[in-house]
Amino acid sequence: MVLADLRALRFGGVVAVLLVGLAVAIGIAVGAQERALRKASARAADDFPLLVGAPGSPTQMVLTGVYLQAEALPLIDGAVMARLAADPRVAGAAPLAYGDIVSGYPVVGTSAAFATRFGRIAPTEGRVFAAAGEAVVGADVRFGLGSSLTPAHATAGHNHVPGESDAEEASHRHEAVRLTVVGRLPRLGSPWDRAILVPVETVWATHGLGDGHAAAADGTKAARIGPPWDAAAVPGVPIVVVKPKAVFDAYRLRSEYRQGGTMAVFPAEVLVSLYGTVGDLRDILVLVAALDDAVVFLAILLLTVTLVGARRRRYAVLRALGAGRVYVAAVVWLGAAALTTAGSLLGLGLGWFAATALSWAIAARTGLALSATIGAGEIGFAAAMAGLGSLFAILPALAATRQPVVEALRS
Repeated sequence: MVLADLRALRFGGVVAVLLVGLAVAIGIAVGAQERALRKASARAADDFPLLVGAPGSPTQMVLTGVYLQAEALPLIDGAVMARLAADPRVAGAAPLAYGDIVSGYPVVGTSAAFATRFGRIAPTEGRVFAAAGEAVVGADVRFGLGSSLTPAHATAGHNHVPGESDAEEASHRHEAVRLTVVGRLPRLGSPWDRAILVPVETVWATHGLGDGHAAAADGTKAARIGPPWDAAAVPGVPIVVVKPKAVFDAYRLRSEYRQGGTMAVFPAEVLVSLYGTVGDLRDILVLVAALDDAVVFLAILLLTVTLVGARRRRYAVLRALGAGRVYVAAVVWLGAAALTTAGSLLGLGLGWFAATALSWAIAARTGLALSATIGAGEIGFAAAMAGLGSLFAILPALAATRQPVVEALRS
C-alpha cells in the first residue's frame, strides 16, 4: 500500500524529495566546508611558530605572513632581526620581505633556512638557492628549473592572478633584474605552493636598499647571502619568522617582543579568534538552514494532508475491508516519512558535493588545500532532519484515521 501511494504521487513525490534534499544540503555544506577551512588554515600555519613585526594588526600580520595576502606592513629595524638571530633561545629566525611578483606569483625574500622550513623539507627538484639572483619555486608555480624570470613591483589594490601576467605587471617590471629557478619545493597545501622564494638580499638590492651586509675594512664587499646580517645595513623587514627551541622559550620571546616597538604573535592565537568569528557565522547559517528545513517540511506536510484528503475514499475502502486505524495510519505515515528520509539522504550527498565544489573554488583563490568530508556532525544533522520530517508525518497519519468511513465512501 505504501508503494502504491508513492507511485501515485509521481511528480509530486519527486519534487518533495528534491525540496528536502536541497534544504538539508545547505546545512551539510556549511558544516563540512567550515571544518575543511579550519583544518587547512591550521595546517598552513604549522611552519610559522612565532611572527615578530612592527606594532599593528596581528590579524593582518598573520594573513600576510602565513597566507600571503598582500598588504603593506610597517618595517622593523634590522637590529631586531640581528638580536633574534643571535638569541640562544631561538633555533632559527628568517626575514620575510614582500612586494614583487612574477606572472602573478608573489616573490618572497627570505633565507635558505626558511626555504627548507628550518630543515623540515627538501626540494623535490634541484636545490635551494645559494646566491643572489637564484630562486626556488613552490609546487604550483609553472616555471621549470633554469627558467629566467623578471620580477615586477606589485600594485596595491590590483588583483594579481597567480600564473597570469597582465598589463599592470608589465608596466612595473624591474627590467635589470633576472632570477634563475634552481629548485622546486614539495607541495605544502598552502598559498606558499604559489610563491617564488629568493634570497632576501635580492629583494633589498632590487629596490636599491643594499644587501644587508657590512663592507670589509678595505671597503670591498663579498657577494654573499644569509645570516649574519649587519644590523646597521639591514633596510628593515616586515616580518621575522622565529622558531623557538622550546615551548617556554616561545612564550618568553612573545612576551619580550610585545614591547619596545615590536609585536609578536602566535598565528594560532589569531586563528582561534578567526575561528570564533567563522564559527558564529556557521552557527547562524546552520540555524537559517534548519529554519529553511522546517518551512520545507511544513510545505510537504500541507501537501501530504491535501493528498490524504484526496484519497480518503481509498482509505475508507481499506477500513471497510477490515483494515484497522493503526494500519491506515501506518500507510500514511510510512509514505510521508519515506519522502523526508529519502530527501535527507539526498541532501547528505548534495551537501558533500556542494562543499567539495566550494573547496575547489576556495583552493583556486587562496592556495589552501581543502578537503571537505562528511563527518558525524553532518550525518547527525541529516538524521535529525529525517527524524523531524517523520515527526511531522504523524499529523496527516492521524488525520487519515479520523474520517468517518461511510462519509468517505459516499464522497
